[in-house]
Amino acid sequence: MSTIGRPRAFDEEAVLDRATEVFWQHGYEGASLSALTSAMGINRPSLYATFGSKEQLFQRAFARYHETQVTAARAALDKPSAYAAIEAFLRASADGLTAADHPAGCLSIQGGLACSPENAGISEILAAGRAATEAALAERLTRAVDEGDLSDDTDVPALARFVMALSEGHAVHAAAGASREELQASVDIALRAVGALQQR
Repeated sequence: MSTIGRPRAFDEEAVLDRATEVFWQHGYEGASLSALTSAMGINRPSLYATFGSKEQLFQRAFARYHETQVTAARAALDKPSAYAAIEAFLRASADGLTAADHPAGCLSIQGGLACSPENAGISEILAAGRAATEAALAERLTRAVDEGDLSDDTDVPALARFVMALSEGHAVHAAAGASREELQASVDIALRAVGALQQR
């Protein structure tokens, strides 16, 4: 005789958000199962039944993070000029890194830059996420060169990497306590360099 399984007694997206915060604060390896289940308000069997494994939970958490936190920065690339796109990207990033409704910094940076060999896949997942953003930025800058917005001799890969390196460096500083105003001041300086590349 078949039985109907009981529905889960928790909001899956809500507990996933709480897991994301644990990974964000402690990194993948630093986030123990005890800390995760405590924050999520579920037991280990429920965690495994719903998300599979700790690694699969992290993958889900990072996908959700990427969707909710990086969208604003990527949307900046729709701005009409390269300068405006880079400015919007960096300012949105600085705002997001210092927002009060989540841990300071960036899950992509803090989640797994330093992982043991058996967890190398975590670092690769995070690196792929950052690479995808850099590729989207490079694509936007290539279009700016084609449209005559940036000079023909602009080194697009180097410029995209410069912008990403500043954003990622800001993540480290934000996690260490840098304020939004301090990060925005660094953006002001970076924009002077970007402005020099624009066609006159």
